[in-house]
Amino acid sequence: MEWWIVLLIVIVAFVVIAAINYFRLRKGITFLTEEEFTQNIRKAQVVDVRDKDSYEYGHIIGARNIPYELFRQRAQGLRKDQPIYLYDKNGVTVLRAAQVLKKKGYRDIYVLKDGISKWNGKIKSKTK
Repeated sequence: MEWWIVLLIVIVAFVVIAAINYFRLRKGITFLTEEEFTQNIRKAQVVDVRDKDSYEYGHIIGARNIPYELFRQRAQGLRKDQPIYLYDKNGVTVLRAAQVLKKKGYRDIYVLKDGISKWNGKIKSKTK
């Protein structure tokens, strides 16, 4: 077999596996626009999964910080009887955090579409 055919097969396989994983991560997670996110924010547990420095630089008012690196250990501190609103910088890492919650039995999981990078609402910051 020609080397380029083998390379093409490997690339196609990689793309298929990546697509399957992406859609598997999204299953059971509701994505919210900024407007939808703010509508019920007071009734939810809001969690910022970015690192501590990013959180302190600026975060959504009322959010608690559980960095993704510590998420598996600290997620059990979240209540299962209340919705969980998750966000990160741009909506990528938050999918893995949502998957951790799903595996731990949480069902009412919502994610801020596009993350805080597109957020126009109020921000709390320790640096200001």
